Amino acid sequence: QQIIPAVTHHDRADMTEIEALRHRLEPDADAQGVKLTALAFHVKALAKSLAIFPNFNASLSADGDILWLKQFFHIAIAVDTPYGLMVPVIRDVDQKGLLAIACEIFQMAKRAQTRKLRPEDMGGASMSISNLGGIGGMAFTPIVNPPEVAIMGLTRTEMQPIWNGEAFDPRPMVPLDLSYDHRVINGAEAARFMCHYAGLVSQPSRLVL
Repeated sequence: QQIIPAVTHHDRADMTEIEALRHRLEPDADAQGVKLTALAFHVKALAKSLAIFPNFNASLSADGDILWLKQFFHIAIAVDTPYGLMVPVIRDVDQKGLLAIACEIFQMAKRAQTRKLRPEDMGGASMSISNLGGIGGMAFTPIVNPPEVAIMGLTRTEMQPIWNGEAFDPRPMVPLDLSYDHRVINGAEAARFMCHYAGLVSQPSRLVL
């Protein structure tokens, strides 16, 4: 982290529609033995965003001279375990539906907790997500995992008053923390990426199109 000139961009997104869609999909998820959490939507939204902003789906050489743009969409998820932090990877997210992604998240997290992750479960990610929502916090600075060039951080969703043009409307808002390598990504590009990502989270119907 000391050699990466990292910057963190903070924003938030409205989780109202994700929560509504998640509850609508719960019967199908339960029938398949899948626990559908908000993280599955974030994983899908991140893959969709990477397709629009290819500089985020990249690896930078150790000397900073070569940037490789990736043609796949593999999302790593940080898992807190008694044995330390594990970062398994959900591969080909662009080719999978929400329930399939949720199933893989559950399986990967379970393997991480029991130290049963396989070599093929790790490494080669497009970008990572660090989710502290189950623990708490309002914001943090996630650390970029080289050779990746960015990481998305999530903290606890909380009800906040949002002005709808006529009155304040209580909305579940999730804090978003995007850290990125400034050698590859500038502030304006990070802001555009975050706006796109937050838009997908706020309108999850776009995730299945």
